[in-house]
Amino acid sequence: MGQLEKKRPFFGLTGGWLTFWVTVACATDMSLFGYDQGVFSGVVITQNFLEIHHLVGSGKTQTLSTVTAIYDVGCFLGAIVAFTLGERLGRKKSILLGTTIMAIGTALQASSFSLPQIFIGRIVSGIGNGINTACAPIWQSETSQSRWRGRLVTFEMMMNIAGYVAVNWINYGLSFVGGAIAWRLPIALQAIFLIVLWSTVPWLPESPRWLLMHGKEEEAVEVISCLEAKPIEDPFVIAQRNEIEYTIRYERENAVRWRDLLKKNKNDTKTLRRLLLGAGSQFMQQFGGINIMSYYLPTVLEKAVGMEESMARLLTACNAISYMIFSGLAVLLIERMGRRGLMLLSTAGQFFCFLVITILLKFNETTSDPESKKFGSASVAFIFLFHGAFGIGMLGIPWLYPTEINSLPMRTKGAALATATDWITNFAIVEITPIGIQNIGWKFWIVWTITNAIFFPIIYFFYPETANRTLEDIDAYYRLNPSFVVTKDPDAISRGRPQKYIDHEDEEVHRTAKTKAMDQTAEAEHVEVTSESKNES
Repeated sequence: MGQLEKKRPFFGLTGGWLTFWVTVACATDMSLFGYDQGVFSGVVITQNFLEIHHLVGSGKTQTLSTVTAIYDVGCFLGAIVAFTLGERLGRKKSILLGTTIMAIGTALQASSFSLPQIFIGRIVSGIGNGINTACAPIWQSETSQSRWRGRLVTFEMMMNIAGYVAVNWINYGLSFVGGAIAWRLPIALQAIFLIVLWSTVPWLPESPRWLLMHGKEEEAVEVISCLEAKPIEDPFVIAQRNEIEYTIRYERENAVRWRDLLKKNKNDTKTLRRLLLGAGSQFMQQFGGINIMSYYLPTVLEKAVGMEESMARLLTACNAISYMIFSGLAVLLIERMGRRGLMLLSTAGQFFCFLVITILLKFNETTSDPESKKFGSASVAFIFLFHGAFGIGMLGIPWLYPTEINSLPMRTKGAALATATDWITNFAIVEITPIGIQNIGWKFWIVWTITNAIFFPIIYFFYPETANRTLEDIDAYYRLNPSFVVTKDPDAISRGRPQKYIDHEDEEVHRTAKTKAMDQTAEAEHVEVTSESKNES
């Protein structure tokens, strides 16, 4: 009995329950990401923090924005670490490494008494978060069934906003307490997420695709079997293994060196195009304008709209709740409307909101009539709507899309490149926002109106649909040398799984089952012949 128990990995969990615990770990990771992003919006307007770090005064705007934005430089460096080491370490070990680095950064920030210490703590935390955010969505994607993959990664981003909600209400509540605890405690509470990650990640399954990539076939088949809740010898499990192995073999045989990416190669599965699509989704997420709001919403409400600090903090916390509700809608719609549909809806909504915000803030600033302040108050409604538009599509899909669109050998590098793109553009926006609001006022918002208008046709014409497809379906699509303009191919933009992929999978399962049956028949005949020979003897 003892030996039987040893043979059951992952505490005997299979199927949905095993996927559930992987999702718990990944969702905790993304909740920590949201918490960590939101925590500083309250810290930077806490008087005790500003005094201890000598950041009081109008001349300190540049330094304060750099203290906030330097975190994103750390995240960028962490994504580069994931790019270089992630494929070697695997999904789980990379996340554990990132979690440990974040713990060090959290301790440095929570105990800070000087500007250099808070700078170092911000960078170290960023490095850990950059590693985690590059690897967790891949781990979730590669251990999920295709029908659940989009929902689960989108759910993680909803939990990202849950972390953001939690920290905004914590910041608001502690603002009445004041003193050092108002900023040290919110930073220190990140330890809760870190403990959950250390408690779950070590015993959960590694990605079966990563295992097959590194020659660990027996372990990979066992993981597939457990995730699908089917026996190891089941035809579906064998067909899954064969399909992944074929993709790995094809990619290796037709691999393109980095320096040859710009050269035309008829056998290339469009490596560069896929890298750019993944990284482009993160670029569009950031230049859609979200982190003007995520990092600086209290500042925006105080400086641009003209609210009191207490009301700015309260509205920021209330906005976070509506933001989370809209991100929850994305979980329900992600497979029905597809990645393209939600990105287009989200970008159109962002454009409309920024257009109205720009007009209202113009009147708020340029009209001398005291009644003009009502325009500033009206803009708050569209700031709330902007978060809703972002949450329903461009929040989660840019984290999901690079894990789907890139080939297996390039998935870690592609996701890390996309994450690095997110963080370096994030840094640029977080760095310029306080300066832009202070120096050019309402004109600052015109930039984001224009960028969202540009992104809509880019998504429409160049981004293929990845919903309701296996990761190997997407590899098969790119082996056919598809056109840049995806609207030319109905299968490329179909929300449902194209019939040709369904037929191929059915044929593979049928062929595997037939081969298995023939092997069993041959084995039975061999046993029978052997038995007859013994009887004759």
